[in-house]
Amino acid sequence: MTTATRDARLRIYFVGVGGQGTLTATNLLARAALDRGIEAVGGEVHGMAQRGGVVESALLLGGWRSPRVDHGEADVLLGFEPLETLRGLPYLREGGAVFSSSDPLAPLSVALGQSVYPGIERIRREVDAVAAHVWFLPCRSLGREAGSVQSGGTALLGAACASGLLPLDFDDLAAAIRRHLPARIQAVNLAAAELGRAAVA
Repeated sequence: MTTATRDARLRIYFVGVGGQGTLTATNLLARAALDRGIEAVGGEVHGMAQRGGVVESALLLGGWRSPRVDHGEADVLLGFEPLETLRGLPYLREGGAVFSSSDPLAPLSVALGQSVYPGIERIRREVDAVAAHVWFLPCRSLGREAGSVQSGGTALLGAACASGLLPLDFDDLAAAIRRHLPARIQAVNLAAAELGRAAVA
């Protein structure tokens, strides 16, 4: 595993469903980058952020002219739900990195019996075929352990920042949590981030 330098240019693609904090995670990582003097540009957001709707966003670090990530361009994919990780896989470049929740949150079509949720092993196989670095974390479980299911997204950020693949490290993330999140949720998010860091240690 290589360690990203502070001036590395990196494209990160985020995907999840509404209610998981995907956009909050995107904004938190962007603030952590800006706090360290790293240029950060938020990309176009697709989908609907209400609970259950698919949410996609992008964060480009290190100076980019276009705030977009197209298919095959993302260096890192952060998937907050495993099926959405699979659906977002076309955005990842060959040999990129994936940090994904392994806890399914079935979409409405599956709940109604209109479609079948693929097994997690199939999702892992397809991700492994594209990515060089892959971590699946039980984010909802880690969030619950930290004190709030909603903090599971922060566990995923903790894992990514501790991996050495981003131009941000775990201390940068922890500082951003203390600086930018409301005081009442800082402790639970710091605990979740720490659990994410431990998961990739």
